[in-house]
Amino acid sequence: MKYISTLFLFFLIFSESRAQGTLPESFFNGKAVVLISSDPGARPTLTWKQLADSIHTSLVAAGADPVAYFELEQVSVSEEIQADYAKAFGIRQVKNIILVTRQKNQTSIHVGPFSDNGQMISSTSLFGKVGQNYSEAISQFAAIGEGLKSNNLLVLDVPEFLSISVQEATATLKFLPRNPLNLDVFKLGIPIEGSSSQTGLLSYFNYDNYGKSQETILAAQANQKSGIEEILKQQYAFQVEWLTEAKTNQELIENRVQFILMKVEGREADLMQSMGSELSPSTDMNRIVVKYYIKLLVRDELYIGPEWDADPDWRVSLRKFLINLKK
Repeated sequence: MKYISTLFLFFLIFSESRAQGTLPESFFNGKAVVLISSDPGARPTLTWKQLADSIHTSLVAAGADPVAYFELEQVSVSEEIQADYAKAFGIRQVKNIILVTRQKNQTSIHVGPFSDNGQMISSTSLFGKVGQNYSEAISQFAAIGEGLKSNNLLVLDVPEFLSISVQEATATLKFLPRNPLNLDVFKLGIPIEGSSSQTGLLSYFNYDNYGKSQETILAAQANQKSGIEEILKQQYAFQVEWLTEAKTNQELIENRVQFILMKVEGREADLMQSMGSELSPSTDMNRIVVKYYIKLLVRDELYIGPEWDADPDWRVSLRKFLINLKK
């Protein structure tokens, strides 16, 4: 795995997104998985599954073969989960990824070839259509199939929601409800924004990210880095190293970086299930929280700490996680 500078990643994203990509050749002759990100504040109110019902016919009319629908946020909840979903898509011989992003003021539909690895897509410069609402977007997208022959003949009449559960996707992961040893001996690597190149491209199409200006993203990055440094000074006594350029695991280990501070954001119930934590009756199934954990590179183990400490505010979540590291 390689960790990439967040500044570089988003420079790459925005430079690529200025030029629209071309429709993949496999679009008319290959299976597609549809990943939907829908802002709950958009009107009229639609769940992601209801949105899938609304767009399926138009995707088929465009010439696609959408074999399964998933919510983007659940697929990209963490680097490890996304990689396992990618493996499942590979087994099913998926050729294309269709991304539907519904926001308050617009809806976009993009399609790109499946990268056959954990990134899902190899670029954000994808063929796409954008409308002021989802009806306009799907109408524009359906029109690309006019006058063109599709070899996707035995397509589904209705959208299918495959039962690749979070538990199934994380069955082989080693989430451990305790703290790692030897933090005082080896460095803790900290990627800017707590994210990696494995999930960055796909998360770009999240309804809360898509279309943000470069200046807005860079300002948020600088603000978060400053905030992390302040919290680390108060709560973490050992060596850290900021990961600002691409390095392999071996290069990191040779530089005595054996631990990586990881950050995920998603619905609390999804995160708790994926990490093996028991849900309480009071758990808000839709509360969006940030959770930090530490990845041990040499054994690919994931330490979530002795207590569940996720919080909607990343600063609170990080502070609580670092305090729990002392236990």
